Amino acid sequence: MTSQLSATIAQRRDDLIALTQDLIRFPTLNPPGADYRAICEYLADRLRAREFDIQMIRAVGTPGDSDRYPRWNVIARRDGKHSGACVHFNSHIDVVEVGNGWTYDPFGGALVEGRIYGRGACDMKGGLAASIIAAEAFVDTCPDFSGAVEISGTADEESGGYGGVAYLAEKGYFDPHRVQHVIIPEPLNKDRICLGHRGGWWAEIETHGEIAHGAMPFLGDCAVRHMGAVLAEFEDKLFPTMAARHTEMPVVPDGARQSTMNINSIHGGQPDQAEEDTSLPAHCVPDSCRIVIDRRFLIEETLDEVRAEVTGLLEALKETRADFTYTLTELNAVLPSMTDKQAPVVRTVAEAIEKVMGKPPEYVASPGTYDQKHIDRIGKLKNCIAYGPGILELAHKPDEYVGVDDMIDSAQVMAATLETLLLP
Repeated sequence: MTSQLSATIAQRRDDLIALTQDLIRFPTLNPPGADYRAICEYLADRLRAREFDIQMIRAVGTPGDSDRYPRWNVIARRDGKHSGACVHFNSHIDVVEVGNGWTYDPFGGALVEGRIYGRGACDMKGGLAASIIAAEAFVDTCPDFSGAVEISGTADEESGGYGGVAYLAEKGYFDPHRVQHVIIPEPLNKDRICLGHRGGWWAEIETHGEIAHGAMPFLGDCAVRHMGAVLAEFEDKLFPTMAARHTEMPVVPDGARQSTMNINSIHGGQPDQAEEDTSLPAHCVPDSCRIVIDRRFLIEETLDEVRAEVTGLLEALKETRADFTYTLTELNAVLPSMTDKQAPVVRTVAEAIEKVMGKPPEYVASPGTYDQKHIDRIGKLKNCIAYGPGILELAHKPDEYVGVDDMIDSAQVMAATLETLLLP
C-alpha cells in the first residue's frame, strides 16, 4: 500500500468518526423499514459531491414495501479513466430492534474511549463508513485508476434482503459482466475474511385444538398442550441429533459449526391485550398454538433433508398422539454459500490484510446468512466475500459498538485492495 494512500486515510480519522455517528443517528429500524429514504439521500449527497454517479432505487412490491415504508436503496459509482474491473462495496442500511439493557443512547453515536456506540454501529454502519472513507481516499489519491468503484447502501438485510440486494440482483446490478469483485463489510473482525455462510430454513408450525370453557377443559382440546408435545420431541430427538453434526466450513464461533435451531416465537390462545386494556382474560381452552422455527443448516446437509426431519417428527406425533393435527408453513429458505479461497477477491484482500496488519488473515464462515446469498444465487457472481470492522458477537446486542482503530485498519485494507485491483 502506498504511503500516501495510507496517510490520507489516517488523516481522515475525524471524518470517519463523524460519518459513522451520522449514520447511526438515522434510526433505520427493520421492521418496519424506517428512514431508508433519508439515509440513502444522505449517502447520495455525500458521494455525489465526490463525483460519484448516483442511482436511487426503490424495490417496489417487495416484502414490507409500502408508501409509508418504501424500500429504498442507493448505488454510487465512480468510473476511472481506463477500462477495467468494478469493485463493489455493499452494506445494508437497516438495523434490528433496540431491545433492553442499553447504557448509551442507541441512536446517539456516542464516542467513548475509542468506541462508537449505537444500534448498527457494528452491524454494519461502521463497515459502511470505512468503505466510504477507503473509496474516497483511493479516488482522491489515485485519480488515474482503471475500472470503477461502487458503493451501495441496501435495504432489509436483517429480514432477508429481498427489498435490497435480492431485488438489485434480479435487476442485473450484480451481473458478473457489470461487477467483478464484491466486498460486504459485515462485522467479522478486521483480520478475518468471511467466505460464506450456513443455510437457513424458517417455518411456522401451528397445532390445532378445540375451544371450550377453561373450567371444563376436558370438553375441548388444548392446542398449547399439543405444541408442548412438539417441543418435547424437538428436545428429546431433534436437538441431540443436530448437535452431533459438524461441518468442514470454518464457521465462527465454534458453537455454530454444528446444526442449530432456534424457537423464534410462540403464541397460543387469546391474543395479547393492548396495554390500555386492563380487563382479565376470558376462561377458554386455546384452539391454536403457533411457533416459528429458525433452522440453520450446514453445507453438508440438504434443504430437503432439513424439511423432512421436522415433518417426520410431526407426522410421527399424528400416529401416536390422540387428536393431534398441525399445519406447517414455510416462511423462507436460504442455501449455504461458500466462495473459493483462491477467488481473486479473496487472494487480494488476504494480501492487503498482510500488508496492513503484518499477519495472514483467518478464513471464516458466518453462522447466519447475509446478502452474499443473493449475489451468489441470483446474481451468479461467485467472487464475493464479507470483510469489515467490528466484533461479530456484538451484533444485535445492547451497547453495540465499533472501534475507531478497527475501522481505520479496515479502511486501509479496503483501500489497498482497490489499489491492487484497479491501478493500471
